[in-house]
Amino acid sequence: MSSSASKRPNPRRPGEFELIARHFTRKPRHPGVVVGVGDDCTLLSPTPGYQLAVSVDTSVAGVHFPLDAPAQAIGHRVLAVSLSDLAAVGARPRWCLMSLTLSDANDDWLAAFARGFDALCRRSQVDLVGGDVTKGQLAVGVTVHGEVPPGEALLRSGARAGDALFVTGCLGGGQGGLKAWQAGERDLAHPLLAAYLLPEPRLAAGQALRGLASAAIDISDGLLADLGHICHASQLGAELDETALPLCEGLVECLGEKDAMRAALTGGDEYELLVSLPKAAQKEARERLSVLGLSLTRIGVLSSRPGIRGVSASHAPGWQHFGTDRSGEAS
Repeated sequence: MSSSASKRPNPRRPGEFELIARHFTRKPRHPGVVVGVGDDCTLLSPTPGYQLAVSVDTSVAGVHFPLDAPAQAIGHRVLAVSLSDLAAVGARPRWCLMSLTLSDANDDWLAAFARGFDALCRRSQVDLVGGDVTKGQLAVGVTVHGEVPPGEALLRSGARAGDALFVTGCLGGGQGGLKAWQAGERDLAHPLLAAYLLPEPRLAAGQALRGLASAAIDISDGLLADLGHICHASQLGAELDETALPLCEGLVECLGEKDAMRAALTGGDEYELLVSLPKAAQKEARERLSVLGLSLTRIGVLSSRPGIRGVSASHAPGWQHFGTDRSGEAS
C-alpha cells in the first residue's frame, strides 16, 4: 500500500505512511504473499492449477453510502460489495487491494474504518496486500482476487431454457435499509439497516453451488436488472413469480406492500445470489445451502422466449450508475 503524497512531498500533509502502517499493515494470514504492503508492487503466488478471478468496485460517499455512516460499517461495506463478485462466480477469496481517498486523515475515523474492513477480511480469509492513500472526496476502491478450479467458475452465460431461477436469502433489504436510514434509524442491529450497511457476501454459497448452478450473478443492481444480465448473456428470457419472492423481515412494515415488492424487484444492494439450476441439481443445491443455514427460494424459470414476464410493467429495471444514487444524498 502506497501514498500518492510520496510522489509530491508536502510537509503540511504528514502522516500518510504512518497511517498506512498503523491501520492497514497486517501479517499475511496465508501463504502466497511474496511481497505485501510497503513496496511499489505486491508479489503473489496463486495456487498452481487454479484460475484467478479478479473484480474491482468503487464506493463513493454520498452515492453508495451516506456521508455520515459509521466508519466501521463503511469499512465492512466497501469490501463486502467487492467480495460479492467473487461469490457470484464461486471463487475462493485470497487477496485484496484498496485505494482510499480521504478528505481528512482523521485517525479515529480511520481506526474504526480499518476495524470494519479487517474484521471482514478475517472472516472471509482475505489478505489486504497493497493499495494507495490520497486526498480528495471520500471514496474507496477495492480490488479482490480469488481462485477457482478451471472450468468451474459460475458465469452469467451458462443458463439453459427450462432451468429454474433461485435466490439465496431474502430480497428488498438494501432498499428497506436505505429508507430506514433516511427515517432516522441508526441501530445497526436493525435487520434492514444491517442488510444495507453490513451486507454479507455469499462466498460459501457460491462455492457450494459450483458444479450445480448453470449460471449465477450477485444482485447488486436489482433483481430485474441482474436477471436481465443473465438473460442477455445466455440469450434467453424468463418468467418470474412475484408471489414467490422472499421479502426481508420488516420490509412490508417499513415500505408497505407495493413499495416492498418494488424494492425486491429493483432496489439493488442485495448482494444475494441469483442462480439458475437444472432440475437434476435443485435438491442437492438446497441441501448444500441448508448446511450453511441459508435459504434457496425458487422464483421463476428461464425460457427461450425473449423478455422478462410475470412482473408489473411499472417497475423500473434497476440501479443505474448515472441515475439516482444509493445513499439518498445528492451525488
